[in-house]
Amino acid sequence: MSDYLVLVVEDSDEDVEAIARAIGRSHPQVRVEFLRAGTEVLPRLTAPGAELPRLVLLDLNMPGEGGLEVIRRVRAEPALAGLTLVVFTSSEDQAEADACFAAGADSYIYKPINFALFRTVLRQTLDYWGKVAPTVVPPPGDSATRT
Repeated sequence: MSDYLVLVVEDSDEDVEAIARAIGRSHPQVRVEFLRAGTEVLPRLTAPGAELPRLVLLDLNMPGEGGLEVIRRVRAEPALAGLTLVVFTSSEDQAEADACFAAGADSYIYKPINFALFRTVLRQTLDYWGKVAPTVVPPPGDSATRT
């Protein structure tokens, strides 16, 4: 599998370390970028010339702007329509999962406490979503067919 970028939005130091270790072991070719707050996501994704990640791994419960609001804001941006958003959370609340899917999340995955299982879940997530080629949506008014 080729090199690609995964953007991880996570406020917990322990989870950042665990995610970095798990992805580093199972997918050493994958580049991982961490953001520590939901408010950092849209500026990062919409910055001029920004590389878009293959997928965004998003914590749900963060101080300030949480994962659900991040999903809503990203999905409101036409240029980011093809971005894969995977919620990776410790919440097992079905209502939260339903709200994430309704807002446009592609997947909702529970973070296991056991590190071996945590690593397995992340490996399977990247195996699945890493094979899904991102959809490129041109900005409005930008068309190759224009004369």
